Amino acid sequence: MFNHDVLVIGAGLAGMRAALAAQQEGVDVAVISKVHPVRSHSNAAQGGINAALTERGDPWEDHAFDTVKGSDYLGDQDAIEVMCREAGREVISMEHMGVIFSRDDAGLLGTRAFGGQRQARTFFVADFTGQALLHVLYEQVVKANIRIYEEWFVLSLIVEDEECCGAVVMEMLSGDVHVIRSKSVIIAAGGLGRVFEPSTNALICTGDGMGLAYRVGAPLMDMEMVQYHPTTLKSNGALMSEGARGEGAYLINAKGERFMENYAPNMMELASRDVVSRSEQTEINEGRGDNGCVFLDCRHLGEKIINEKLLQIRDLGRDFANVDMATDPVPIRPGMHYQMGGIKTDIDGRTNVPGLYAAGETACVSVHGGNRLGANSLLDTLVFGRRSGEHAANLSKAISYKSIGDSAANPEKSILQEMLDREGGIESFGQIRLDMGIIMNDKLAVFRNHDGLEQAISKLLELRERYSRVVVSDKSKTFNTNLIFTLELGFMLDCAETIALGALERKESRGAHYRTDMPDRDDQNWLKHIVLSKGQDGPDIEYQPVKITQWQPEARTY
Repeated sequence: MFNHDVLVIGAGLAGMRAALAAQQEGVDVAVISKVHPVRSHSNAAQGGINAALTERGDPWEDHAFDTVKGSDYLGDQDAIEVMCREAGREVISMEHMGVIFSRDDAGLLGTRAFGGQRQARTFFVADFTGQALLHVLYEQVVKANIRIYEEWFVLSLIVEDEECCGAVVMEMLSGDVHVIRSKSVIIAAGGLGRVFEPSTNALICTGDGMGLAYRVGAPLMDMEMVQYHPTTLKSNGALMSEGARGEGAYLINAKGERFMENYAPNMMELASRDVVSRSEQTEINEGRGDNGCVFLDCRHLGEKIINEKLLQIRDLGRDFANVDMATDPVPIRPGMHYQMGGIKTDIDGRTNVPGLYAAGETACVSVHGGNRLGANSLLDTLVFGRRSGEHAANLSKAISYKSIGDSAANPEKSILQEMLDREGGIESFGQIRLDMGIIMNDKLAVFRNHDGLEQAISKLLELRERYSRVVVSDKSKTFNTNLIFTLELGFMLDCAETIALGALERKESRGAHYRTDMPDRDDQNWLKHIVLSKGQDGPDIEYQPVKITQWQPEARTY
C-alpha cells in the first residue's frame, strides 16, 4: 500500500497544475496516469489560451460576458467570474515558468482573435499551445520531485465513512493491483471524446475520471452539452485549429461562397463554435457542401503566416488529406471535440463526496455551460487545477489517514479475475466500442431529435448487455491492453448513457444541444442544469438553477 496526502488522477494540464499547487502548500503529492504525462491529451490543444489583461485595455468583465454569452447563459456566472478574473495571473505565471509564447512585432505577448469574443485575447504558441504548456508544467513537476505513477490504471475510488480516501490501481507493467491511500483525491483525467467516432480526441480519452466519480456517488452535470468543433479534417476527424480562422481564414462551400455571412453576419467565421458547426452542417445537409464537407480556405494568408503560426495543421492537411492549405482549400466538417459537462464541482473543485475533487475537462464547474469558447479550455485547466490543488492540500493538512489496508483492493481483484476467466464468447470490446461511437455520432451530433435520442438510448442498453459478455482474450498480466481497453469501455458506456438521457431530458435547444423538434431556447423552463446521479436502475435526474450574477439572459446573436 502507498500513502500520499493528495493523489491526483491524470497528468494533463489540470492534473499537473493541481499537483504543483498542492506541493507548494507543503504536502506530499502523487500523480497517477495511464500514459506518460506529456502524452496526455492536453498535448493536442492547438490554438491558445484566453486572458483579458486590463493593462491592454481589456477588462476581465468583457471576457466574462463573452464567456457567459458563449455558454448560451447556462454557465454559472460566479465560476466564470473567477476564471476570467484569474486568467491573466495564470498566463503570466506560465510564461515565467518558461512557456515561450508567440510575440508581436513590438516584442509583447502576441494575441489572436478567437470565436465568440469581441477582443483578440488569445495568447498562443504557434498552433501547439497545449504542448508548450504541458512540457513546461512537466518540467516543474519533475523539478518539485513529485511522485508520478506512470502507466498505472485507476480501477476504482475508495470511500470510507462517506469520504474519499484513496484509489485501487493497477500497475500496467506487472498487472499487480495496489491500494493508494490518501487524504484527498483530485480527478483530472480529461474528457470522453472517444465515446463518439470519429473524434478529435486521443484514443485515451475514455471518460475514466467521470466514470470513477459517478460510481461512488458524485453527480455528473450538463452531460448533454457536447461540443462539435467546426474544423476537423473530413478524412479522419483530426483537429484543424480555430487559430486558422483567428488568423483570418475563411469557410467556403462547394460554390466558393463564404456562407457564414448568411448565419453570423457580424462575427462571420469567428462566431461561437456551436453556431459555426450548425451553419456548416446546414450547408452540407442542403446540398451546398462537397460529399459531406465544406472547406477551410487559408490561401490568402500567405505561406509566411501559415509556416510561422499554422505549420502543424498544414502538415496535418498534407499528411491526411493530401492537401496543402497554402495552395488549396482543406476539406473539413464538424467533429466531436469537447465535453462541456462532467463531474459537478464548486469553484474550489469540491464534489459532493468529501475529499474528492475534480478539475479540467473531467469536471463541470460550469464555466462553459452550453458551449465553450475556443481557448477557454486551457484556461479552465490551469485556474481550477490550481484552486483544486490548493484546497485539497489544505484539507489534507487538517485530517488523518483512514484506517484502510490492502484488503480494500479485493473487490476489484475479483472483478478482474472474473473478466479474465470468461471463455468462449464472441463479444469483443472493439466492436462494442465502435458501435457505441457510431450511434452517438449519428444521433447526438450537431442536430438531435426525440426519435433519434430514443434510438440511441435503446442501442446503449443493448451494448451494455453485450458488454457483460465481453471476453478478454489476452490472459496475461504484463501490459494487458486488451483488459485495459475493456475496463475503459465500461466507463465509456456510463458516460454515453448520461449524455443520451440528459439530451432527451432537455426539451429545448441551447448551445451545442440543438433539437430540431424543439428549436427554441426556453429560459422559463430550462434555464437550469441537469444533474445525473447513479441510481439502482440507471441515472437519477435532478435539476439545479444556473447562478446568475450580473448578466441576464438575452437573445444570442453573432
